[in-house]
Amino acid sequence: MYSISACNILRHRYQTAANAAPGLPGFLQELNPVQTQIILASGSPFRKQLLDRLRLDFNCLSPDIDETLRPGEDARSYVCRLAQAKAEQVAADHPGAIVIGSDQCALLDNKILGKPGTHENALQQLREAQGKRVIFHTGICVLQLSSGFSALEDVLFEVEFRNLSDRQLEHYLHIEQPYQCAGSFKAEGYGICLFSKMHGDDPTALIGLPLITLTAILERAGVAVV
Repeated sequence: MYSISACNILRHRYQTAANAAPGLPGFLQELNPVQTQIILASGSPFRKQLLDRLRLDFNCLSPDIDETLRPGEDARSYVCRLAQAKAEQVAADHPGAIVIGSDQCALLDNKILGKPGTHENALQQLREAQGKRVIFHTGICVLQLSSGFSALEDVLFEVEFRNLSDRQLEHYLHIEQPYQCAGSFKAEGYGICLFSKMHGDDPTALIGLPLITLTAILERAGVAVV
């Protein structure tokens, strides 16, 4: 049986070894410091999958806001307003958390395209986009009420559509059913076959959450992403 002093010596050796080789089984490890809570103000599985790529601990809360386009509102104002509204609604109940809000719309011939909602609307959107350039606006807002941190940006990304037949468009829609996606496609999936060109600084913006932009904002807010 070990004496108390011997146990203290063994404990010290285990702690020293744990500092030298953290993660080895049987060693004591120091607790990680408390981290600021991060909340994604979205119920979108696509945005959650994107944020997962940054290897951060976060929760998702889905805000309930009116997404109706206001008279005379342009694309930039629209997505920034909604991104901010989502973040503010969640942050009101979690003032110490860093809250991320995002929203997106597509602009075709200076007309804002929202989420189609139905197969018929999606087919019409894709028909109108044939052979044309569509500009995607993605608003990103990051708030922390307790510190007063606030950032709001609009990230652009452009795609050019191929000329495809109704049969091809119908085939695509039946496979992927992108009825909750602005522009009626999923660029991260089968929707890539609809395009002839893509242009922009942040390709993840096209999917709904611009990770390059978000990483820079989070680091300004004090979150060590890397």
